[in-house]
Amino acid sequence: MKAGVELFQREVRGILVGRCLLCHGGESVEGEFDLSTREALLKGGSEGPAVKPGKSAESRLVRLITHEEEPTMPQDGAKLTEPAIAAIRRWIDLGAPYDKPLVAETNDPLAWTNRRIDDSARQFWSLQPLQSVEPPQVASDAWSRGAIDQFIVAGQQAKQLTPNRLADRRTLLRRAYFDLIGLPPTPEETAAFLNDTDPRAYEKLIDRLLESPHYGERWGRHWLDVARFAESHGFEQDYDRPHAYHYRDFVIRALNDDMPYDQFVRWQLAGDEIAPDNPLAMMATGFLGAGVFPTQLTEKEFEPARYDELDDMVSTMGTSMLGLTVGCARCHDHKFDPVPMADYYRLIATFATTIRSNIELELDPEATREALAAWQREHEPLAAELAKFEREQLPARFDAWLADRGKQSPEFTADWMVLDLSEFKSRDGATLTKLADGSLLASGKNPDFDQYTLTATTQLRNITAIRLEALAHESLVKGGPGRASNGNMGLGNFTVRIEPLSGSEPAQTIKLVDPRATFQQNTGNLSIAASIDDNPKTGWAVDPQFGKDHAAVFHAEQPFGFDGGTKLTITLQFNVNNQHNIGRPRLSLSTAPAPVGLDGKSESQAVVELLRLLDGDARPTAEQREKLIAWYRTLDPEWRKLQQRVADHLAAKPQPKMTTVMVASEGVKPIPHHADGRGFPHFYKETFFLQRGDVNQKQGVAPTGFLQALMRSPESASASELSTAERLSAEVSHWQVEPPEGWRTSYRRRALANWITDTEYGAGHLLARVIVNRVWHHHFGHGIVATPNDFGYQGQRPTYPELLDWLASQLIADGWRLKSLHKRMMTSAVYMQTGEFDSEDSRIDPDNHYFWRYEPQRLEAEVIRDAMLAVGGRLDATQFGPGSLDPNMNRRSIYFMIKRSRLVPMMQIFDAPEPLVSVGNRPATTIAPQALHFLNNDQVRSAARTLAARVQVADDPEASIQRAYLTALAREPTAAEQSAAVAFVAKQMQSYQADGKQPAAELALADFCQVLLSLNEFIYVD
Repeated sequence: MKAGVELFQREVRGILVGRCLLCHGGESVEGEFDLSTREALLKGGSEGPAVKPGKSAESRLVRLITHEEEPTMPQDGAKLTEPAIAAIRRWIDLGAPYDKPLVAETNDPLAWTNRRIDDSARQFWSLQPLQSVEPPQVASDAWSRGAIDQFIVAGQQAKQLTPNRLADRRTLLRRAYFDLIGLPPTPEETAAFLNDTDPRAYEKLIDRLLESPHYGERWGRHWLDVARFAESHGFEQDYDRPHAYHYRDFVIRALNDDMPYDQFVRWQLAGDEIAPDNPLAMMATGFLGAGVFPTQLTEKEFEPARYDELDDMVSTMGTSMLGLTVGCARCHDHKFDPVPMADYYRLIATFATTIRSNIELELDPEATREALAAWQREHEPLAAELAKFEREQLPARFDAWLADRGKQSPEFTADWMVLDLSEFKSRDGATLTKLADGSLLASGKNPDFDQYTLTATTQLRNITAIRLEALAHESLVKGGPGRASNGNMGLGNFTVRIEPLSGSEPAQTIKLVDPRATFQQNTGNLSIAASIDDNPKTGWAVDPQFGKDHAAVFHAEQPFGFDGGTKLTITLQFNVNNQHNIGRPRLSLSTAPAPVGLDGKSESQAVVELLRLLDGDARPTAEQREKLIAWYRTLDPEWRKLQQRVADHLAAKPQPKMTTVMVASEGVKPIPHHADGRGFPHFYKETFFLQRGDVNQKQGVAPTGFLQALMRSPESASASELSTAERLSAEVSHWQVEPPEGWRTSYRRRALANWITDTEYGAGHLLARVIVNRVWHHHFGHGIVATPNDFGYQGQRPTYPELLDWLASQLIADGWRLKSLHKRMMTSAVYMQTGEFDSEDSRIDPDNHYFWRYEPQRLEAEVIRDAMLAVGGRLDATQFGPGSLDPNMNRRSIYFMIKRSRLVPMMQIFDAPEPLVSVGNRPATTIAPQALHFLNNDQVRSAARTLAARVQVADDPEASIQRAYLTALAREPTAAEQSAAVAFVAKQMQSYQADGKQPAAELALADFCQVLLSLNEFIYVD
């Protein structure tokens, strides 16, 4: 008995818990057979005892696990390994002892979270490491063009199948064009290829198409299906995500650049943690936020909605990247694949604090760097000239000024420096004229409610206050200072915005406090305080003190001013009363700690004291003299001139062009929606294990973790004696990277990205298999695995597993470059063969699983539409940027905005998927609305008319018809087709002439072109 208990503890317990307890223990007992306790095991199920202690050869359980009897066990995947079966046999022979119940007698609510899968679960074909295989050598094989064909021929010969001959050049040309760029070849491109005698002409064609910018648009659409990409939230309100299109642009750019696929995946999961300074990496994270989300939630729905959001991220990642239906483990252990429910919750914990956000990114930093370098070359001599003046001339000019300082202009004082306005405008048409003293005089039109926008630059730092003077003038009614019929004014709002001339920081609005005025009409709605209260209908007025100067000082809550200079934009808004606009404003700045002098005639005490010292023939210290010169230079006209040139050039410094992009990240401002007002938190700091997926049945905090079936880290051996939770934590550490100190994200997703692309210890081998199969699927019509989104137990088994592993290994060896994978597939004989039907081969392999022919494929909705625009000469090749919902737009269809509640009708008719979940395999239905679309749609008719205009040869319908065939189908018509087409055009022309419709010839040819566009040959690729 002791030996049996030790064997149970060492081996059998793990096998039963990992592979059998899912269906035969705890809450799930199929066939009434419960093996959670020894008593239940010996009792057996609805068909009687399954185990005879001491007699494994007579035990039905052994016959079930060896698949000698139905129903075979286990049902969650691969058959148990031979060592596992041998261990169970020995255990039964030793009496089938238990040391304790497996689940029934535990009070630990977290027991299920320690579910450890048995090693035999890893034996399922897709979970195993890539096999090192060599292409098989096949006798008498004159058909193969390379390694791919050797695998294919070996499989075909085993099934007694015969592959087709190679297709002609025209067929291959059209096939390659539609496969790689989704557009038809032009007649010129067709002629060039058909006339190219180079033996490598076809390879060169493939290379050229792979370098086309249209390649990313074609293959990007395939990935967007998988990524369930859309640009709205979904559900009833379906609000737009106007900045989500950047993810689509990332996909296109990445594919065009042949970005390594492992990097492509890593950036989509954690681009913000891997390359946060790269705008493409940030755009890539839009993958995580592309799913649906309800924007109107009650408080009770907050937490379930967040778990739904996490489920969408994990489920989409699982199907799109790993071909595993991970989401099936949300409420229970996966019924078929070795994905315990606990693994699911550890996986969603990776995304616990990840949310959607709109952030500002510079999309072309290289262009900014180049512009800055050019600007710097221009700026250096200007700055050097100013520095030279300050060094060589300014001290002497200061001495000269000092000797005659009593004659200085009153507006140049120590406390206040008048702003030299560089721009000034009246919103509603008043004429503003700059006077010598720095003030502006308003004349001409006096609008009812005007607004002045005044701009200036300054080199001052630590600016503490702004003074606004409303000065009298003889041209104003009663001398002003306002333009009202009685000389009054009404300043509704006074605002100041600043931004650095260097562009190093964003613009900001200065908070103004403690306003003072020489006079105010009252202390309420017509006071100086009312001019900064954000109410435009209240503000500073001066009735009855007309015909005299007035001034107001606004203090800054915090001193301001940037290194390198500051641009100020000051707005005076006049909404208090009709035509109460200021007639002669002037602005000044102060850096004094407590600026005074509403009359503009006092000096700061520190400067006054220094000047008095000099008046008394005292000799200032070097520090005092330097301080005085620094103060004086702002008064020196020559310095101001040179400094203004520098300031003007600083103002023209190239600024990064910032663009709003939707990303998925952590520590960022969430995209707002209606539930925010009810306190929706957007994320919860911790993710819990949920019994049956119910947020009301939390079972403890779920730590970050990955799928046990796809973890083989070096830490596994040393962690073998730990609990499942401890062991998984030790294994996950293999992929973890510590974030920089103070970084805003957790780096959990970076660890996930490391694991999913790790071909040695992580999921990289499955990642490679899945993408290789996707590429094969789109080239051949169906994959080596016919279920591209499911490589699990419920998915189809690969027809050529060795070929799949060989291709996956080649992809990795090529640096995960997809373009070389395309070329390898497209230059194979299996791809280049004809689509001819053979009844004998079809009898053996009716579904063409062994690729004995090239299956004709119907083009997808987007490509059908793009092809029509292309042959009609109407295709707008503009790339990237916001999409459109206008079905009549002429850009490629990938640039349609994908709004979930308003899909483009033609896309739906031709089976474009609804972007709710990942779609790896579009259907190709045949329904009446498709034919009706070609007959009645305005865009089809427009394409037919422009095609007719392109191909028409005056007074030569036969030549026009030949050109139409070449343009639309990349071939010339047969004699029968030519004859029928000529007769059709003639008949249509007679009909139009009889009806008096002109131009009859053009309309008749357009009818024929519409017939061409309606042919199956136009929308199918042979």
